[in-house]
Amino acid sequence: MEKNDPVGQAILAYAKNQKPKDILVCSDLCDDDIIPVEVLFRGIEEMPELEKKAMALCRGTVLDVGAGAGIHAGYLMNQGLKVMAIDSSIGAVTYLKQKGIPVVHSTFESYAENSYDTLLFLMNGLGIAKTKTNVPSFLRHAKKLLSPGGQILCDSSDVAFLYEEEDGSFWQDLNAEYYGNFTFTMHYGDHSTPPFQWLYLDYDALHEFASQSGFKCQRVFVDEHHYLAQLTLLD
Repeated sequence: MEKNDPVGQAILAYAKNQKPKDILVCSDLCDDDIIPVEVLFRGIEEMPELEKKAMALCRGTVLDVGAGAGIHAGYLMNQGLKVMAIDSSIGAVTYLKQKGIPVVHSTFESYAENSYDTLLFLMNGLGIAKTKTNVPSFLRHAKKLLSPGGQILCDSSDVAFLYEEEDGSFWQDLNAEYYGNFTFTMHYGDHSTPPFQWLYLDYDALHEFASQSGFKCQRVFVDEHHYLAQLTLLD
């Protein structure tokens, strides 16, 4: 297996030995963070309320984008929905195949099969758009994959609080395109990704982009700075 698949390697290792080990996430704009690998295997009871809300809103045929270990896809399949998973991680795809979850090894921008009723992007899934300026093209591609009346369910966070000063003012790098554009690397054992872009988009910006792209946009759940949005295709 290639050495640039830390998430896939973590999924395969945990599935084999059940020994928890953290995935290290490093950023250019904030302190290093970790993803406990066991979180990728949580059941519906352990999911945050935002994800439970998203599960309840899924309908019809579902495309689970960035499916990881398949916790959302598997749950929805058990509820009787028809689900296709995609992931760019070879290790994740290998595991999903072992679990009997229909899956394609693909990035979202390269995926072309259409006629889904629900596109699902969870775990700050809107980040897959990479940067704020990419959101319109991201939505145009999503639109091509949706059936008439289809919906997008996606979550993101407004990270303006990271720039708040003690006096309540906000520090921003005036040379940066947008405060929610991040660059990350991820590490697990001897597996590391090259730097990749990831977006945290405030809801007002998402609403504006969605309206311009022919979607009705609603914020259907909020947990502090984190929100779940439902974008529905307009007739």
